[in-house]
Amino acid sequence: MLILLPPSEGKAEPGGGEPLDLDGLAFAAELRGRREAVLDALDPALRRAPTAVAAEVYTGVLYQRLDLASLPAAGRRRAAKRVLIASGLWGFVHPEDAIPRYKLPPSTKLAGIGGLAAWWREALAATMPDEAGETIVDMRSGAYRAMWKPKRATLLPVRAFREENGGRKVVSHMAKAARGEVARALLLARREPSSPKEVASAAADSGLRVELTPESLDVIA
Repeated sequence: MLILLPPSEGKAEPGGGEPLDLDGLAFAAELRGRREAVLDALDPALRRAPTAVAAEVYTGVLYQRLDLASLPAAGRRRAAKRVLIASGLWGFVHPEDAIPRYKLPPSTKLAGIGGLAAWWREALAATMPDEAGETIVDMRSGAYRAMWKPKRATLLPVRAFREENGGRKVVSHMAKAARGEVARALLLARREPSSPKEVASAAADSGLRVELTPESLDVIA
């Protein structure tokens, strides 16, 4: 199992951490050149800015519900192995990778870079784990999903709905909270889920109302 998260629009300012070390980020050798190009086009001063771990820099609703810092040791170890955070600046990072605060909406077009999804697509296709039989639980929005999709692994997007007037309505503002709760449930599960069915069972065991479809895991409020 792999869990893909989006970054958050809200970001905390690191309080005096060490400057950015590109060699300390996930997939350092494979993605360094792409990261350096985006840094130079966005703001070279980010190289000297203080850093904190990504799980602390990203502060949005998803990360509040996930609350990685409160997980038991086993859950944090699972997160270190199984969680990757998408980013237009970094490609993907681990939750414990040290990054500076930055602002880079996924729709941004940078001089010499162009659209971020197209910039990252080839490099991530060559780098990201993508094995037949693996389940990738996808919490990303469409803009970040355009950067990379697996060709062999099973991609399981997580969606959120509210039942209303006898039907179901997509509710975007609750989707981030629901995804954070699903991610937390998967990290706390006694046995690590390895299939879409096991992912759905772990989410249901945590108290969430979920339905597994051929295309997605749906959380129902």
